[in-house]
Amino acid sequence: MSASRRSGATDELGPDEPERDGADLLAALLDGMDAALCAFDADGIVTHWNREAERILGWSAAEAVGRRGFSGWAVRSADADEVEARLMAAMRAPGRQVHEFALLTKDGGRVLVRTQSSAVRGPDGKPAGLYCAFSEVHTQIDLERSIALSEALFEDAAWGVVLVDADLRPAVVNVHAARALGSSRTALLGRPLGDLISQGVEELESALAHVLAEGAPPAPAELWVTVRLPEGDARRCWRSGFVRLASPLTEEPVPLGVGWLFQDVTEAKQTEQEAAQLRFRANQLHRASRAAAECEDPAEAATIHLDFALAGFADHALIDLVVGDEQADGGADGERTGPVRLARAAATPSGAPGPSLLVPRTTLPVRYLEGHPALQCVERTGSVRAGASGRDATRAREWAEARQWPEGTVHALCAVLRSRARTLGVVTFLRGPSRTQFERVDATYAESVAARIAGTLDLARVLER
Repeated sequence: MSASRRSGATDELGPDEPERDGADLLAALLDGMDAALCAFDADGIVTHWNREAERILGWSAAEAVGRRGFSGWAVRSADADEVEARLMAAMRAPGRQVHEFALLTKDGGRVLVRTQSSAVRGPDGKPAGLYCAFSEVHTQIDLERSIALSEALFEDAAWGVVLVDADLRPAVVNVHAARALGSSRTALLGRPLGDLISQGVEELESALAHVLAEGAPPAPAELWVTVRLPEGDARRCWRSGFVRLASPLTEEPVPLGVGWLFQDVTEAKQTEQEAAQLRFRANQLHRASRAAAECEDPAEAATIHLDFALAGFADHALIDLVVGDEQADGGADGERTGPVRLARAAATPSGAPGPSLLVPRTTLPVRYLEGHPALQCVERTGSVRAGASGRDATRAREWAEARQWPEGTVHALCAVLRSRARTLGVVTFLRGPSRTQFERVDATYAESVAARIAGTLDLARVLER
């Protein structure tokens, strides 16, 4: 008799003894519950005691049923009055009452439990007894903590959390992750990652598949991705951690998916890259100055500055000099006396990589159309950036050809060559489609290179005189 006492003419929780089959069904139901359950009649006598109660306290149903309350066996003597008062008060109170107190196990140990007690009323509406469900507090607290942690991760976490199923599709997404992916939490569920990320999705899916097969990597990974946002594609760097999820309800671990946690570190990584880039460029300028100092020909020194500047910065470079001093400095009244004319002085090979080459001295100007970026650079005495609009290859080729630049050029940056308040010409840096467009920080670097080139060219003019 594991769940209840079945002897006697009347049932303590009701006026009539239930049928045998009904008692057996009730016993089976109580024994199948995950929570410990006991019941008391109106006099506080234990009438039911299920198997979970046996497991937690060690007292069998035969030992528990028929005892009055917990005093003398399941609680300490010092606590007996308080515990009994709480239990009996639940019989008279409306609704469910929750309490925490310590019970004794059969072997003398103490277990802190949380109880939920509620009165059982007879046909006349008067209390006929009460039932008491209880569980170990540490188990309940562990469950509550797990639930609280899950809710906090999916509501208040400052990093993205995505649960990806075995098909590598989002199954659960928190608020931060939905914001980073540019959609709502529900709209992301079940969608392929390729719909959300245009570049870098292969690396991400490979990492997720590896975690499913082999387990989590030892350290977080930094993934560069391009996210499809409503306002346009955005490049992001996410520091990502992964954990493999398996069902705790089976003996053999059944993979449920992967927990993907990520934090946006784009700004920090860009700052690191910019700092490294500035250090590299400063080092290039220093190396160029040392190499140029060993050249006897100042014009050759100018090409050395150009070659060192190209490394990691541009694909091609040109040096065009103003034809005639009157065009460079204006007439007697300080104003320009005619249109700007530029003649090629040096250029990098356009068909194959190699050092910059000096062009034989000539006064024949390059046939630049009106409004050419190099001409604008001289007229404004400042840097000018230009680029081919759109991604059409044919239009980009026509754009470069019209400006007398090598095929494949899509981005240009012109910096004026000035020395001792005189405009000597312009240096043009060119990039192909594999590189990004020139930024303001690039213009600053180009101006530094132009100043060094202008200094050496001005020295060459002085020596010629």
